[in-house]
Amino acid sequence: MMNIIILFLLPFFGIISTFEEEKIAWDANRPLTWEDFRGVPNRADSFVASTNSGISFSFSFSERNGVANIQYAVVSNFYPDLSWYRPERVTQYILEHEQTHFDISELHARKLRKALSSLSHDRDFKEKAETIYNRLEAERRAMQTQYDKESDHSNVKEMEYQWRTRVAQELNALDAWK
Repeated sequence: MMNIIILFLLPFFGIISTFEEEKIAWDANRPLTWEDFRGVPNRADSFVASTNSGISFSFSFSERNGVANIQYAVVSNFYPDLSWYRPERVTQYILEHEQTHFDISELHARKLRKALSSLSHDRDFKEKAETIYNRLEAERRAMQTQYDKESDHSNVKEMEYQWRTRVAQELNALDAWK
């Protein structure tokens, strides 16, 4: 009877895992391409493209003989199925604008890694880490909005190039936290 249950459960778990949202982790050697954008354009938006990216943060805590063991992971992800473009209107310039959105997420992932590295590994880690994550996530969202506002979604080229330079410089300054 146990063999039958296992045979039925394995296909079920296999089906469940296929529903996991696809994501692409930020990698300096792997810039975005238009093929990465697989979502459907939002008809209500007049934008040429939209990048959906964010930061995932996970950790584990265990304690043995009074000594805490904390492990954590911070990843900046791009979500292909939630990101889209209008093929008839895209250019390399627009793709670089979208890459900068992804770079802003990576910038905040590095800030989070840096901040977490200075936390003491004790029972208060979870609360402190969540506070830091929430603050940096709010900053990330605000920066994404400010980038689009100041560059007018890439239409103001001078501001666009200033933002690209700023983000690249900030990423370089936090290179130790990739």
